[in-house]
Amino acid sequence: MVGRGGVTSRHPAFSILAVTFCIEAVLGQKFCPKEMENYVASMVLSALGDTLGYYNGKWEFLQHGPTIHKELAEMGGLSNVSIKGWKVSDDTVMHLATAEALVAAGKNPRLEHLYSLIANNYKECMNDMEGRAPGAMCQKNALNLKPEKPDGWRIPFSPKAGGCGAAMRSMCIGLRFRRADELDTLVQVSIESGRMTHHHPTGYLGSLASALFTAFAVNSVPPPAWGKRLLEVLPRAKAYVRDAGFFVEENMGQWYYFEEQWKKYLAKRGILDGVSLPTFPSKYGVEERDSFYTSLSYNGWAGSSGHDAPMIAYDALLGAGDSWTELAHRAFFHAGDSDSTAAIAACWWGAMHGFRGVAASLYAPLEYRERLEKVGKDLYRLI
Repeated sequence: MVGRGGVTSRHPAFSILAVTFCIEAVLGQKFCPKEMENYVASMVLSALGDTLGYYNGKWEFLQHGPTIHKELAEMGGLSNVSIKGWKVSDDTVMHLATAEALVAAGKNPRLEHLYSLIANNYKECMNDMEGRAPGAMCQKNALNLKPEKPDGWRIPFSPKAGGCGAAMRSMCIGLRFRRADELDTLVQVSIESGRMTHHHPTGYLGSLASALFTAFAVNSVPPPAWGKRLLEVLPRAKAYVRDAGFFVEENMGQWYYFEEQWKKYLAKRGILDGVSLPTFPSKYGVEERDSFYTSLSYNGWAGSSGHDAPMIAYDALLGAGDSWTELAHRAFFHAGDSDSTAAIAACWWGAMHGFRGVAASLYAPLEYRERLEKVGKDLYRLI
């Protein structure tokens, strides 16, 4: 079980280690088929959330949550929506690119080789972006990668690369590197894959958060503990970036923002201790969430940065309880970068709950469903 801190898991089959990760009480055991379903669900539901939040570009860029919810209701509500003809956005295309590279690298990957595979997939997937609204930073930097050359997956630091393009595509890294002894690998791969397009701490630490929280989800770590444990992993991430020796001064100079924003959010929800249950306002409807999500943002578009895309997804997960519909209402349909927060939150839901609460008819017409199912199974077979 992935995790850190002195929190005791609510799941007796798991024990918390004194170090940064929680693992299963018995290592090396055979996982039950339910876990394979969760791997598949995490990939499929992430794409479903992306598709719904995007709605062929209409809802991602409609910056008024009440209007989105009104249009959803006019379609008959979440359980009656048909996504036939709805495309996945760039988020899913790049998440698939990450996942398929992880599978291609095999059971014991050499990281330099893995990075070349990821970079190649990121570059190639730019050919599949018509009608998917790719971010300018992702597109520009992915096309400039040179995966066939040594270190050709590296790009310079950019003060403008704090967007959510890395966070939206890294969740599967937490499925691949979920064990206690893989924490360093999870940190390194999430950072290096993230800064292939978003070489700024706010950007690539979003990648780390999305991947780390996926590992927590698949290992049944209670969600209120996730934020604290992210803060506890950040020093390890900082040490890695320093030791990597690549634009160290520039990275260290911008490091503070991500950590500062997460501390403020966790304090707001009363979960800095990693034990307490989150507190929400008594009135926290669509308009209130739009306002709060915007307050978390860097530039006024909620969820469009590396710190707040996973943060909004996390807020939605904490508030949704065991309701898929409530998760969707909070994470998929709001005034911000809704497809990105949806892709992240829905991935965590699948990793935790499988397809629970989700009608099969909703995701049956999903674009790339067979690819998503296959890569989910393939990732499971690598653990």
